[in-house]
Amino acid sequence: MEKVDLALCLAVDASSSVDYDEFALMLGGYAAAFRDDSVMAALTGGPRGATAASLLLWSGRGEQAVAVPWGRIADRAAAEGFAEAVWNAPRLVRAGATALGEGMAAGLALLAACPCEATRLVLDVSGDGRHNQGRPPGPVRDIGVAAGVTINALAVLNEEPDLLDHYRAEVIGGPGAFVLHTPDYAAFAEAIRAKLLREAIGAAIA
Repeated sequence: MEKVDLALCLAVDASSSVDYDEFALMLGGYAAAFRDDSVMAALTGGPRGATAASLLLWSGRGEQAVAVPWGRIADRAAAEGFAEAVWNAPRLVRAGATALGEGMAAGLALLAACPCEATRLVLDVSGDGRHNQGRPPGPVRDIGVAAGVTINALAVLNEEPDLLDHYRAEVIGGPGAFVLHTPDYAAFAEAIRAKLLREAIGAAIA
């Protein structure tokens, strides 16, 4: 089994509040972040020199899908390959309700199935709406924290200006957990770059 410093599951909101232009801005932001020199250096700067990453899409109950399977990022070519896969990822789940807890549970299951041995496990949640269907996120968060997972979040505030409070109370947890926010999807790319850099550096210096 290959070893990595960080196993990072990107759990992305694809519910009906996210239109196709906004979805493209999210995936484009993630792709740009993985092509960023400082992010790439942080992802590969730990003792094991690598990060494993995957992309999960989620919306309503029963609507979760792995859009990009686990990939080991140990050099620029691997980071570019992952970025390209994210950029071209299809919207595999139907738009619908915001089953945030269900999406988080699917992300935790994907982390448990990571084919690499990771020093640190992180679930990276991003979205623009509070939970409104299925399992509530708080208990799912607690399960993840008990299993050694850190859950961080990025709240896009264009739909719900108070979403940051919901994410802070119900979503994030674990060692060093944090939530960032962005006012809209136009600013998503810079926000997710800052988030990934913070997560990757945290792994590298742990």
